Amino acid sequence: MRINLQFSGCRLNEAELQGWAADFRARGHVIVRDADEADVVVVNTCAVTGEAGRKSRQLIRRAHKGNPQAKLVVSGCYATLEQCATAGIEGVTLVVPNRDKDDLVSKVDAVLPAKPRSDGPGLLQHGRCRAFIKVQDGCRWRCSYCVVTLARGAERSAPVGRIIDQINQRCEAGVQEVVLTGVHLGGYGSDIGSSLYELIRAVLADTGVQRLRFGSLEPWGPDENFFALFADRRLMPHLHLPLQSGSDSVLRRMARRCRCRDFARLIEMAQAAVAGFNITTDIIVGFPGESEAEWREGLDFVESVGFGDVHIFPFSAREGTRAARLPGQITGEAIRRRQRQLQQLAVRMRGDFVRQNAGQVHEALLENSQQRTTDGSFVYAGYTGNYIRAEYAGSACVSGNRIVRGRLAVANGRAVLSDI
Repeated sequence: MRINLQFSGCRLNEAELQGWAADFRARGHVIVRDADEADVVVVNTCAVTGEAGRKSRQLIRRAHKGNPQAKLVVSGCYATLEQCATAGIEGVTLVVPNRDKDDLVSKVDAVLPAKPRSDGPGLLQHGRCRAFIKVQDGCRWRCSYCVVTLARGAERSAPVGRIIDQINQRCEAGVQEVVLTGVHLGGYGSDIGSSLYELIRAVLADTGVQRLRFGSLEPWGPDENFFALFADRRLMPHLHLPLQSGSDSVLRRMARRCRCRDFARLIEMAQAAVAGFNITTDIIVGFPGESEAEWREGLDFVESVGFGDVHIFPFSAREGTRAARLPGQITGEAIRRRQRQLQQLAVRMRGDFVRQNAGQVHEALLENSQQRTTDGSFVYAGYTGNYIRAEYAGSACVSGNRIVRGRLAVANGRAVLSDI
């Protein structure tokens, strides 16, 4: 069968797609880039916010409209929380809830048998120069706004040996960068007598990975020992630590396990470990009961940290969460106003971080995608170790999926890496 894989939402969903792709290929199927060429389209959905659920429904409908003859298989958080509604969408052939995700490939083979074809294109031929490896699923904590814990269930960690094998397979296929993902990545090992610290030590010792990153990591758990791991320069000096609010009183209502002073201490440890360490974050705007004073307090704290980037999420009341029942729901107008304020600050902080790195030497992994400039030439773009997206303006003839070294500058508001 020819399989097309699509997703919405987080890096964990993308990691699951890459895992399914490997399993489909192992069974003799072909992964195709274009849905209109597929016999089966697999969609991995998201439900972290109401808007994410809406986009997931759109993705499912668009997949069917683009190729009505293909069998349509849907999984993910939206499909799990709204299984009946998902099954009722026109064109859906099979719904695989999260609890059965590990068996999705075998379920597709069982329900939709077809004669296997020869091996299809590898990971890199589909424009991938980094691999997302799912090492953990589920979460034991219950932040009051989070519906993902309902959709994903209890914490479950992948065995270290399996993770090592997956990373080595990706590296042998030419992948330069690996990103470890999970719902509660810092909880890795809680169910198997291990820890994220031990996992990283094993990965660095037993794989040939050139660049290693983390997906989103909750800002509790990392300590001095954790940041000591960054002495190995293959571990990229960037963490996405979701703060969610810069006000302690709001964090308490969110049932978050980190306070602002703890977060500030994490920043200090990160910056002490590696100069130019980049911290990016998530902020929820308009959490129930968030007063103007709390909002201003939170905005001031975000500014004091100086994040390299901020992902902004308007609060979305999700059925089944405690936050959906809290008093003091914020009006849409107030949320939009606060979003604009935070967006302006985020843009300024992102620019400040790039300028702080200007003049320094960085290595960047160039991606396979190319961008044609006005003079007809091609420019490759990629990410530095500390996650600055930069264009490469060197004189060398390069291709995607290559690590280049150069000096960072800012030109016309864009980060540019030039030969030294």
